[in-house]
Amino acid sequence: MKQIVLFIATLFLMGGLQSCSQEEKKATMTVTDDASQAVIDCIMTRTSVRSYQKDRTVENEKIEALLRAGMAAPSAVNKQPWHFVVVTEREVLDKLAAANPNAGMLRQAPLAIVPCGDMDKALEGDACAYWIQDVSAATENILLAAHALGLGAVWTGTYPSAERVSAISEVLALPETVIPLCTIVIGYPEGEQTPKDKWNPENVSWQQYGQAAE
Repeated sequence: MKQIVLFIATLFLMGGLQSCSQEEKKATMTVTDDASQAVIDCIMTRTSVRSYQKDRTVENEKIEALLRAGMAAPSAVNKQPWHFVVVTEREVLDKLAAANPNAGMLRQAPLAIVPCGDMDKALEGDACAYWIQDVSAATENILLAAHALGLGAVWTGTYPSAERVSAISEVLALPETVIPLCTIVIGYPEGEQTPKDKWNPENVSWQQYGQAAE
């Protein structure tokens, strides 16, 4: 929660810097720097969590915060072609676990959010496929917000597996125009979680592919 508060504070503070005195600017920048670091820390310390505390549910206000974070994501032409299915009932969670071989942890988790692409809201023609990027951006926002709120979460893939899409669509009674991209499994983490260090400069080119930094 601290990360989210600091991040929001950053947006307001940056907007008011021009009207501040030098002393006020200096104090404001200190808070802004703290908020910026909090956001970076949230990104760098997030990790996939597959084990959750039993019998501990996720509060409704936190679920809404996750959904708000998802809907704050960018989307092509601001079409926002997403729909989120929130699942908290044990029976439905177990059915989702059966529908996806990589989501067995759902049998332990108290919450799942299924981000979907709504084709009625998507762009037309070849641009329709941008829904995948849009809903993926929303999914990442939810994962980061979950970490900031003290929750653990993992992205389990659905699309483009036709078998998984069909099975999950049946569980959730989705219309043909709504396609499940993935299932985010969420709960309070059980035990310590250690993030992976994924930094690899070999995966970076400058100016052109294969070119190192000067």
